[in-house]
Amino acid sequence: MSGILNLLPRKVDCKDLHGYLKTLHSTVLERLYSHPATCLAVFRQLPLLARHYVMRVLFVEQPVHQSVVASWTVNKFVDDHRHASQILSDLRVWNDHTMPGGLQGWILNSVFRKNLKVALLGGGSAWVGTGNLAPDKHGKDVEFLDSYCKERWECVLHFMVGSKEATDGVSRDVVEILLHAGLMKGEPGGGAPNITPAGFQFLLLDTPTQIWHFMLHYLETVESRGMDLVQSLSFLFQLSFSTLGKDYSTDGLDENQFKLLQHLREFGLVYQRKRKSHRYYPTRLAINLASGLSKNSVDTNSKEGYIVVETNYRVYAYTGSALQVALLALFCEMLYRFPNMCVANITRDSVRQALQMGITAEQILHFLRSNAHPETLKHTPVIPATVSDQIRLWELERDRFKFNDGVLYNQFLSQNDFELLRDYAKDLGVLIWDNTPKRTMIVSRAGHDDVKKFWKRHKPG
Repeated sequence: MSGILNLLPRKVDCKDLHGYLKTLHSTVLERLYSHPATCLAVFRQLPLLARHYVMRVLFVEQPVHQSVVASWTVNKFVDDHRHASQILSDLRVWNDHTMPGGLQGWILNSVFRKNLKVALLGGGSAWVGTGNLAPDKHGKDVEFLDSYCKERWECVLHFMVGSKEATDGVSRDVVEILLHAGLMKGEPGGGAPNITPAGFQFLLLDTPTQIWHFMLHYLETVESRGMDLVQSLSFLFQLSFSTLGKDYSTDGLDENQFKLLQHLREFGLVYQRKRKSHRYYPTRLAINLASGLSKNSVDTNSKEGYIVVETNYRVYAYTGSALQVALLALFCEMLYRFPNMCVANITRDSVRQALQMGITAEQILHFLRSNAHPETLKHTPVIPATVSDQIRLWELERDRFKFNDGVLYNQFLSQNDFELLRDYAKDLGVLIWDNTPKRTMIVSRAGHDDVKKFWKRHKPG
């Protein structure tokens, strides 16, 4: 008898830039460091002490003894020294080197050294397109680009929550990445995909973190699209150093970069009026991509809470955002919609519908707390205890059964044979269930091999 395995929801793992680069093979890192933009992006995200070490040895061609580097910090910062040294080693910014006498030292990666010098001191070729462009009669200002990238990214988020706002503008590429990342799952029969628990967590993140997480999963798919990972990453780093509101030429882009540019259009990271246009505008999302969170980043999530939950399970959301309303509709029954607010009910059916999609009670409560109206934050608890307790109880209703993967044994010729095998399985601790009158038992999948071998040795000739 086969059962069903209980799987934990996949957690959104948002690595920072260094966390991602450490997962790459050393040969890939070496190729990445051949681009000055990559070296500068890595350097500016290093801890302050690590940046200090790099600058101290940038013009030193020979290895430096490890004890000498350690002497550059006082004893109370020894943990910071170890952390900085470990990061520089993990990223292969510097390498271990055995010095005369067997002493251990560090030497800066020669490729990284050369290209960081280019980035800091000037020289080399331009990082992004600088072809001769006439003044753009359709020129776009910063305000337009911010509005455009917000609209494009919200289209992706609308699609995730199943909002009607996403009927147009979500390409197959976007859907494939959402499925690959585990943020959505396909329905049997080819129906529209549904959001997963990881997808719900993803929606609670701020926009820069969402973009970075999304692009990490995009990068995992580039080779299957016939694209080069190193060239794609390098182009993204080059875009992060472009100027917001300035147009750049597509002349000089190779096939890999041009294909990537078209995908970035879909995500809202660049604006290009037409596919065949010879100019494009990087948006704030692309410029902030490698630098992580930024005070100037465009955020689709409201910075101020807007939700009020009452003891009668009534929810008031003071927002005009269709996306925020759609998020609420994932676990609430919507009643009324006004220009700047909506009213909903938390019901057993609406919560069970969310639970069936894999969203947990704690995720629902976290969402309500995270977006609570400033006035409700003055109360303790923020969410009425009757509501939070009931949401948890509705979740427990679905956890009355525990599913285990197992193997069914039946059709024993005698009661003695059944009891012999049952007692052996019980002694091993692998017996899940048994029915003595019907001579039927179930053992765990892990214990099946041992029980089967025992039965072959002892079964009647």
